[in-house]
Amino acid sequence: MSDIRHALLRRDPLSAAKEVLYHLDISLGSALQSAPGPTPGLDKSTVDLVEEFIFQVSKDRSVQRKRMSCVQELQLLEIMCSYFQEQSKDAIRQVIFSALFGLQGNKADESRMSVLGKLVSMAVAVCRVPILDCAATWLQRTHSAWCVRLARVLVDDYCMLVPCSISTLQNICSASPRFCCQLISAVTALYDLSSDELTPPPALLEMVVGWITEDPRLLLLTFINTPLTSSLPIGCLEVTPLMGLLRWCVKAPLAYQRGRKSTVTNGHVDTEKVGECEELYSKLHLSVLQVFLMLQVHLTEQNLLGRLAVLQAESVAVLVEEVSRLVDELNPLHAANEIQLALDRLAQALQVAMATGALLCTREDLRTLCSRLPHNNLLQLVMSGPVVQPPPHSGPFQPSLYPYIHPARPSPLSPHATHQAALSSPHAAHPALSPLPTHPALSPHRSLTPHTAHSPLPPHTFHPAAMAFPYRPIR
Repeated sequence: MSDIRHALLRRDPLSAAKEVLYHLDISLGSALQSAPGPTPGLDKSTVDLVEEFIFQVSKDRSVQRKRMSCVQELQLLEIMCSYFQEQSKDAIRQVIFSALFGLQGNKADESRMSVLGKLVSMAVAVCRVPILDCAATWLQRTHSAWCVRLARVLVDDYCMLVPCSISTLQNICSASPRFCCQLISAVTALYDLSSDELTPPPALLEMVVGWITEDPRLLLLTFINTPLTSSLPIGCLEVTPLMGLLRWCVKAPLAYQRGRKSTVTNGHVDTEKVGECEELYSKLHLSVLQVFLMLQVHLTEQNLLGRLAVLQAESVAVLVEEVSRLVDELNPLHAANEIQLALDRLAQALQVAMATGALLCTREDLRTLCSRLPHNNLLQLVMSGPVVQPPPHSGPFQPSLYPYIHPARPSPLSPHATHQAALSSPHAAHPALSPLPTHPALSPHRSLTPHTAHSPLPPHTFHPAAMAFPYRPIR
């Protein structure tokens, strides 16, 4: 390998980088074809060549090398785009992409991330689907801290620097939905609404809501296509963007109310833009609830209902804690309406997630989680409403259902309904009301006599006040 290195040192930086890329293709491609199975790894000498001649991180400080100019770096990105586009075998593409941009935990990782951000941004601009699919796999298997950095590059390029270019990124959804699904997970991890700077830009929010509104199944794409046997690295992104989007919907009213305070002190409030964002969050919340229903169908078909939690209880606990802190911060601001809206959305999402099997959590655990939150009628109903519990040892978990609080009203065609109305009416003895079509034997000129067959029925059997309601609000 030293001979190859000395030969590469005599070349210009761009030519040397091209040579290393083709060397990777030959060595890893042939290894993958000759021994199908686990992904072949790179030996240390090959990793050193990649880092030195592609990412410009020299291992030998005594050797002074020329670095690539901006034009040469752009040419290298074009060469990479062409290579991944022309490589017809997806397995080889994935192996080469992982060999190039798999993080090693050394100082070359910064250069890897710099080149990766530019490459993916270029792939979005020229719609190179093979690179976007490889980037989707990278986002799925890499620590979320690095995924957030890649997401920030794309948001800066297409939402901040040139806002009108957001349509270019938006059109990628139809070309590579896998990449868009992972990108949503990454941007929700980036913009957690913990501060005004980490609130999603309106253009990004509108794009994400447009994607999901057009096809809500996009959020489940990675989850459905990921084998259950595959173990993802610790700290990677969520298997679905649902938790991140739920955080957006719940915290948005509180975060924007906090933002109003800072804008008021600066002397300007863009009420029109705030109103548009509120409407977008409302649409997003509805879409998230719809995706939970779709998820129940998939879990049922795969016999995973009650056995696989898509929303982790730990993540829900973190969200509740964040909401609690925001509520404490906004209490002096008289944000009662915003607080109740946030709690309403949280309660709706928790109930639907539990009913569809996406969240495996008992009511007792839910009460413990939400005990610090302010009073909210809907949230209290979710935490302590009447629930039909399945009998013990009855098989797999089934979602709890709310029973009817009151019994069904009798049908108007039922004789019980007619007799009950007659008994309960204060004008039952009036001659004009005495003829009943269902009792032709009764004389229209004599007063009605009580029907002894129905005497055990009290006059207000079906009145709601007569029913015992087990719901007790939490104090």
